[in-house]
Amino acid sequence: MRHPITNKFTVTFIFFILVLLFLCTESTPPPFSCDSSNPNTSSFPFCNAALPISQRVNDLVSRLTVDEKILQLVNGAPEIPRLGISAYEWWSEGLHGISRHGKGTLFNGTIKAATQFPQIILTASSFDENLWYRIAQAIGREARAVYNAGQLKGITLWAPNINILRDPRWGRGQETPGEDPMMVGKYGVAYVRGLQGDSFEGGKLKDGHLQTSACCKHFIAQDMDNWHNFSRYTFDAQVLKQDLADSYEPPFKNCVEQGKASSVMCAYNLVNGIPNCANFDLLTTTARGKWGLQGYIVSDCDAVEKMYTEQHYAKEPEDAVAATLKAGMDVNCGSHLKKYTKSALEKQKVKESDIDRALHNLFSVRMRLGLFNGDPSKLNYGDISAAEVCSQEHRELAVEAARSGSVLLKNSNRLLPLSKMKTTSLAVIGPKANDSEVLLGNYEGYSCKNVTLFQGLQGYVANTMYHPGCDFINCTSVAIDEAVNIAKKADYVVLVMGLDQTLEREKFDRTELGLPGMQEKLITAIAEAASKPVILVLMCGGPVDVTFAKDNQKIGGILWVGYPGEGGAAALAQILFGEHNPGGRSPVTWYPKEFNKVSMNDMRMRPEPSSGYPGRTYRFYNGPKVFEFGYGLSYTNYSYTFASVSKNQLLFKNLKVNKATENGSVLNIAVSNVGPEVCNNAMITVKVAVKNQGEMAGKHPVLLFLKHSNTVYEVPRKTLIGFKSVNLEAGANTHVTFDVKPCEHFTRANRDGTLVIDEGKHFLLVGDQEYPIPVSL
Repeated sequence: MRHPITNKFTVTFIFFILVLLFLCTESTPPPFSCDSSNPNTSSFPFCNAALPISQRVNDLVSRLTVDEKILQLVNGAPEIPRLGISAYEWWSEGLHGISRHGKGTLFNGTIKAATQFPQIILTASSFDENLWYRIAQAIGREARAVYNAGQLKGITLWAPNINILRDPRWGRGQETPGEDPMMVGKYGVAYVRGLQGDSFEGGKLKDGHLQTSACCKHFIAQDMDNWHNFSRYTFDAQVLKQDLADSYEPPFKNCVEQGKASSVMCAYNLVNGIPNCANFDLLTTTARGKWGLQGYIVSDCDAVEKMYTEQHYAKEPEDAVAATLKAGMDVNCGSHLKKYTKSALEKQKVKESDIDRALHNLFSVRMRLGLFNGDPSKLNYGDISAAEVCSQEHRELAVEAARSGSVLLKNSNRLLPLSKMKTTSLAVIGPKANDSEVLLGNYEGYSCKNVTLFQGLQGYVANTMYHPGCDFINCTSVAIDEAVNIAKKADYVVLVMGLDQTLEREKFDRTELGLPGMQEKLITAIAEAASKPVILVLMCGGPVDVTFAKDNQKIGGILWVGYPGEGGAAALAQILFGEHNPGGRSPVTWYPKEFNKVSMNDMRMRPEPSSGYPGRTYRFYNGPKVFEFGYGLSYTNYSYTFASVSKNQLLFKNLKVNKATENGSVLNIAVSNVGPEVCNNAMITVKVAVKNQGEMAGKHPVLLFLKHSNTVYEVPRKTLIGFKSVNLEAGANTHVTFDVKPCEHFTRANRDGTLVIDEGKHFLLVGDQEYPIPVSL
């Protein structure tokens, strides 16, 4: 029998341990200002939520000393105890789920993970705006939940990335919604509305209050990180006014004007000799003036410092402070403004009013987030609990997103779907097929549950074998004989190949477009040895040239899955075994290896026949393609017809007509000369009949394009003007309606950047169907 003192000590010790565990896991209160229980600060006008935000901000800024003001100009803004103002971290990430990157998020409390949705390039392939919105809603609510648990030091997420994927080699192409400016803009709008707590249609946030703040980045023309001797920190992008107007600017315009984004991030690079974060015309005249940005402008991290240390645009450190604050930037991700704003004031390079302007924008956003209204648990969004993070609903949404975006590129002789009952054994081969981290892409967080593609397929076929084929994704050494022996034993072979973050990522662009190392050799050898045609699953963000697989009859199926997120394993298995009918369509052009000869630093979108420059993206590129933008197969077939078109021609009379100087043959009118009434009256209602002619239900994106009969290189080869996703049972049909706005959808930019409508015959395109719409001036 134990001594009573020993038993008492044991009980006390256990109690002490339990208290420690409780204290370690107990949620820390989230940071907020204007605590009503603090009599020293609750009476300040800036704490009065009944007053207009502008009045509250003016009061707050007027109470700050110069030194206090300066410290608020960087991402890690310290607390101001005498005024009861909490510290705030502006830098948190939420590209496709709450991220472990940035300085605002801590996964060290009760919340250890968050739902990780597919990388954006895959989500975009669904061409489903409602899905994009629902994903952003989930991320926004999880962000509030993490904040409410005291593990998020700020509710400003620096996403979405809405740079177009101009060049397939860009390491960050995976973060983008693809290459089409209109589509990228629509993604930005859907994401911003979902994240910030707006309705799908917009307009719900009329009072300006925000669930979470979204940031449209990287403004502008940043789509190269580190290619040969070119670095994003010093690259001076030479961008034509024409390309700026109809390729680079539209996504940001939509993100701000329609999405009502509360932030824009200015990019590292220079455009035509001026750093983006020092460009008054870009930040103030355009983003704030023309587009109506209500929010803050943040530099990319250390971009202000780079103006002095690497670009040598600023002769002194203080010149970089002056250039950015006067241009309209509000907060510096980094420390440059913290170090040099005081001396810039002393040297009279900036005025205190320049600082006050920036602080007004910064504190306005914090107030719109409700962070100056007292205890957040008693306010809007205060009831969003940790139970929403990694909820069953959100995890199912992650699987839905991965399914909806996956693109079937090849399906010879209807190899897919496989039969779950008849498939006796499966060989899964690939260096990353049994790795769950690769599924996430970059700007990732910690998954709710980690399941590899191999493990997902094991759940469908008990006798599933695995071999990596190569030790690493670069596949410099390959175990062909071993992999072939495994393949010979299997009924079917699934090859998981492609790229990972060691080969494409931030600060690392690709220098070739094929599969890395000996992957192609390995795939070909296994295909030759297997008893049946093999299935190639491509995991990558940017496109790769797989012409060899496309042409090889022993490779029966090719499925692109991007970086499919934590639901990727379930999605792949469901697609391969016919529980889901793939309907994704590529949001990018898949270029051949020869495209690698094109200089990545050439920013021109349009081709130049005299020099052999082929142009970029499906809108202008005139070279050979592996797969087209919008390409994607299904387990069923769909047919289209134009059921009705409300106008057969467009007449723009009594307007100034220009003769296009770039080719001398196309007459056009400037859209700015067409009044709103004429534009509204010109709208065309297009109804497209869609029929599922196959034997399997499916989700299918319907893409509507426009092309001009004039094939001169200044005019896009074709342009996406609308897309809608439909669900159709086998044999069913439906009608999809598009509102075509000629003053928006029939436009292109001329050489001086003016948006114009060209005379001549235009064609609406859907599938293999065309409908002519002549334009007369």
